[in-house]
Amino acid sequence: MKKQISLFIIIILLAFNSCAQEKKVIPRVPSWAKTVVWYQIFPERFNNGDKSNDPAAIDMAGGWPYKVAEDWQVSSWTGDWYKLQPWEVNSGFDFYGNTGTRRYGGDLQGVIDKLDYLQNLGVTALYFNPLFESPSLHKYDAAMYHHIDNNFGPDPAKDREIWAQEDPIDPTTWKWTTADKLFLKLIKECHKRDMKIIIDGVFNHVGTQFWAFKDVVKNQQKSRFKDWFIINKWDDPNTEENEFDYAGWYGVKDLPEFREDENGLVTGPKEHVHDVVKRWLDPDGDGDTSDGIDGWRLDVAEMVKLNFWKEFRTWVKEINPDAYLTGEVWWEDWNNNKMFNAAPWLQGDAFDAVMNYRFTRAVKRYVSDVYSKIDKQAFADSLQNQYDEYNNDNLYVLMNLLGSHDTERLASMIVNPDILYDHNAIVRPENNYDIRKPNDVERMKQKLMAGIQMTMPGAPMLYYGDEAGMWGGDDPNCRKPMVWSELVYENESTHPFGKTRPNDEVKFNEDLFGWYKNMISIRNENKCLSLGDITFLTLSAQDNVFGYKRALDGDMMLVLLNNSEQSSQAELINEIDTGVESVTDLVTGKVLNRKNGKFEIPLGAYQIMVLKSN
Repeated sequence: MKKQISLFIIIILLAFNSCAQEKKVIPRVPSWAKTVVWYQIFPERFNNGDKSNDPAAIDMAGGWPYKVAEDWQVSSWTGDWYKLQPWEVNSGFDFYGNTGTRRYGGDLQGVIDKLDYLQNLGVTALYFNPLFESPSLHKYDAAMYHHIDNNFGPDPAKDREIWAQEDPIDPTTWKWTTADKLFLKLIKECHKRDMKIIIDGVFNHVGTQFWAFKDVVKNQQKSRFKDWFIINKWDDPNTEENEFDYAGWYGVKDLPEFREDENGLVTGPKEHVHDVVKRWLDPDGDGDTSDGIDGWRLDVAEMVKLNFWKEFRTWVKEINPDAYLTGEVWWEDWNNNKMFNAAPWLQGDAFDAVMNYRFTRAVKRYVSDVYSKIDKQAFADSLQNQYDEYNNDNLYVLMNLLGSHDTERLASMIVNPDILYDHNAIVRPENNYDIRKPNDVERMKQKLMAGIQMTMPGAPMLYYGDEAGMWGGDDPNCRKPMVWSELVYENESTHPFGKTRPNDEVKFNEDLFGWYKNMISIRNENKCLSLGDITFLTLSAQDNVFGYKRALDGDMMLVLLNNSEQSSQAELINEIDTGVESVTDLVTGKVLNRKNGKFEIPLGAYQIMVLKSN
């Protein structure tokens, strides 16, 4: 009997140990996210790889501005951005109204066709703006979360037939459309190249064409989804007036908000979002997540209760412990130019990272601003504040960007200095925002800012086309079709409000691309730049010379830069170990030698050097 009991206990212990071994270990942040270089893709404008799936008027039904011209057609990818299309001339809209109905045909096949380009650039992770079905060009007004937009796939008509066979609330009825399958192929192709891929999750609000909201509009109080949304007033069928009213994101009725309680999304939308998360992280549900996305970027994250994101994290990490979560936690007070300290979202139970707009603002004010330029001490302090506020693990996976779909492009930021970041960076009849192409000096500033981005803690993120030389103000002008080397583009010679402007040539900037490729290569080949500690240096040099050390496991690299159009010189004595007699600038390949016990290093206008001991 005792032997039987002992054997039973052993079996139980073995089973317990087996379960313990199978339990997934969840790291504070995914280690891979510390060393990647991100590339952000706005799908409709990246590359048109399949013209047979180009949008038609039916695909815009129900989306702003709720009007499509009879002679509407897909816009020319290579046309002058500000010139009105033939169908726009008599539309009744100004330039900005017309851009809402422009479509250029970017799709997933276009991305697949350009993966070799991205790999050649050195990119190792992709972030996609929304891919889910929607009538808009930007897709932040989802009609459904469980399907990729049919115009991003090979057979839009077939996908509509598939949607009609489902009950959107019941995941057991969900099928895979042709667009879904192409997206799964894109994931596979990315993973073959050791590229990670994350997508935008817009879970604070949906579009008016979202299946559940349409049911509420149709059935009013009788809808089984009536509690999913914030309804202010129901329609009275006994009156001619439609009294139906509801809450939209920032009051925008195009974007109905989900109802929340103290824990975030209420029962109903919460479970639906959970089903969506499972679908895209592990498409076949077999526990092997290699066929799924590698994480989520969460839109307007500060507008959803933090408790929801904590639970969201458990959903994601239970499926894939190595998945990456980054939030859009940005303006605490836009009117007073105050950004969030994102620490509450980065305490280990919500996000791994946020989009680091604070980094952008600091670099902008140090390099590209003129009258509101900050000195090197203020620049170092602005960065050090983040380093002090955020845990080191989170710090190293922040998305360090210099441009995005929601801001003016980096090149135009430099052309238009001293404007408050993300404030009115768009041409209007009443302002003097300059829409021209950057000049040579401004391109030097862009190179310096990209050099800083590639040598700082945090994962650098490129916005599509910055490496190709694209320019443009805030939305929609930051969303032009990508400039490709194999295409011939019409010059930009039109001003949207009839003002005089230069006749600017639009073409792929090979020199700038080479700069980005080189700087990305330096980062990818030197883990010290992605994983190392950082120390800001006090240099006895002109105010325009700045430096910092990156150190990792005995490896040390020194970054020097000049944020001025005037040449300068740095004198280094103790900043480089006394036993080191020569260093190489990895940017230029130039070897510099110690003379008379010190290094005297000349720095040209807006130059950056990455020094490594020989």
